[in-house]
Amino acid sequence: QVQLVESGGGSAQPGGSLRLSCRAYALKLEYYTVGWFRQAPGKEREGISYIVGSTDDTYYVDSVKGRFSISRDNAENMVYLQMDNLKSEDSGIYYCATGWNTLATIREDRYDFWGLGTQVSVAS
Repeated sequence: QVQLVESGGGSAQPGGSLRLSCRAYALKLEYYTVGWFRQAPGKEREGISYIVGSTDDTYYVDSVKGRFSISRDNAENMVYLQMDNLKSEDSGIYYCATGWNTLATIREDRYDFWGLGTQVSVAS
């Protein structure tokens, strides 16, 4: 049974940093695209970044470009989202996701497995 577990959320001040982690069970993440999504209060979930399996090509939504960085540690079977220069609008629940044939897309319907999310709150 494939499981994804996010961690690393918490509270930060504007301008601060957090690093989110996504650990997988029963799946080797290095071969699959892993995406990060977030849902702010009262808003729809949006895709913010992904890293493509095998090629490690990356994507970032415009609102996080230059501030967030996605990476993977194959030995630990983890994918990380380093979030720097946080803003209040970065607050929300962050989810990692992956899929059998996701390839290079942030479309949610291409992701088969989702974690339960980790809360990020950015406030002064």
